Parts: sequence; structure tokens; C-alpha cells
Amino acid sequence: MIKIASIDHVVLTVASIERTCDFYQRALGMRVEQFGGGRVALNFGNQKFNLHEAGKEFEPKAHTPLPGSADFCLIADTPLDEVVTHLSAQNIEIELGPVDRTGATGPIRSIYLRDPDGNLVEVANNTTSTDTA
Repeated sequence: MIKIASIDHVVLTVASIERTCDFYQRALGMRVEQFGGGRVALNFGNQKFNLHEAGKEFEPKAHTPLPGSADFCLIADTPLDEVVTHLSAQNIEIELGPVDRTGATGPIRSIYLRDPDGNLVEVANNTTSTDTA
């Protein structure tokens, strides 16, 4: 039986690499990295988002790559109230939350926002059943 250990990277197809990099750096503190022939990635933790500009994707690619079709959850080490304060200072609208959800390893507390392409970005903190925040 195969056992997958973790996600290394995910590819986001975006309308503008520059606008996407600006948003994720400013909103979520991701680091921009250029690699292999001018490609661009957003690094965070031990993972990254490789960016493909719509219409200029690298091969191989998803069958139907489209900006704004992603929906993902990011676990933050920063307390969620600090994330909310930071996003507010950046004039980034929170669409929903904080709300309680179930993550991959247990309960999480989440907020939801949209990136420049309309991707749904969930930012969450791991919680325990005794947490009240």
C-alpha cells in the first residue's frame, strides 16, 4: 500500500503573476521565489504554490487550468485574531468567519477571503475541543 506523507506544492493558474505575488506577500507573508527558467513560486512553511499564468502554462498542466477555480485551507501559526487585524489593515475583506470547521487533523477555527483571481482562501488555526476562541 502506498502512503503519501505530505503536499510538496500545488499549482495555481492565475491571471497575473505580479498581482498574485503582491497579494500573497502582503496578505499572508508568503515569499516569492524564482526558479527553473523564470518560473515563480510562493513559499510558505515547507510547501509552495507554483504559479502558472493563464494561457502561458507550463507542461504538463491540469486538463482545464482556470484562474479562480481553487479552494484551499492554510494553517497559520499566527493567532487568528492577529490575522484578522492584519488583513483589515491591508484592506482585505474577510468573506466569512471566524467559524469552527474540521481540518485534516482535527478542529480548526477559520476565516475565508478571496485572492485577486477569486480563489477561496481559508486561513485557520488548529484548535482543541476545549478552546473557546
